[in-house]
Amino acid sequence: MGIRIAIVDDHAIVRAGLKQFLDEQIDLEVVAEASNGREALDLVRAGGFEVLILDVSMPGQNGVDALAAIRARQPELPILILSSFPETHYATALLKQGASGYLNKECEPEEICTAVRTLARGRRYITPAVAELLADQIGGKNADALPHEQLSERELQVFLRLAKGETIGAIGESLSLSVKTVSTYRTRVMEKMNLSTNSDLTYYALKNGLIQ
Repeated sequence: MGIRIAIVDDHAIVRAGLKQFLDEQIDLEVVAEASNGREALDLVRAGGFEVLILDVSMPGQNGVDALAAIRARQPELPILILSSFPETHYATALLKQGASGYLNKECEPEEICTAVRTLARGRRYITPAVAELLADQIGGKNADALPHEQLSERELQVFLRLAKGETIGAIGESLSLSVKTVSTYRTRVMEKMNLSTNSDLTYYALKNGLIQ
């Protein structure tokens, strides 16, 4: 019996292409699909698969939020992040937050298969590029790190939402935090990134390809 996989991506064509390729492998089978973070949580509740492939940038509840919510419910479920962003943007933060592996969507399809098989065996899948990033962080070589890489997972969530123009009230509601707590996170983000306004955050996020 093959490794059962669930795919979460907001683009139907990406899901279809990925499903077709994975289903062609003798030991892999896509058994469930979702188009956003909320549907992903429904899939996790229903179960029936061994590896989850999760996109980072989705409308509504994005992959960063979905990862945290899924981890809270299913700490052991292997989750492979498949992102359109380069490794330098999210990889280390998401691995620290509980992702089991991180791949850029520009990778070869075969690498996704290898990653899924590795995760199904209970191991993490880390590419050489991500390994280098993690080694630099452990070695304290953060001089070249981009400002947003210094943010905690929660600060990163708040930063991305502010950059997209969400209000503090709306962020608090979606992340189940008080307005005061979100304001504190906003202050910390501004200090760590040496920025002063929300439009600065938006400009930074667009310039670095963190939002589209």
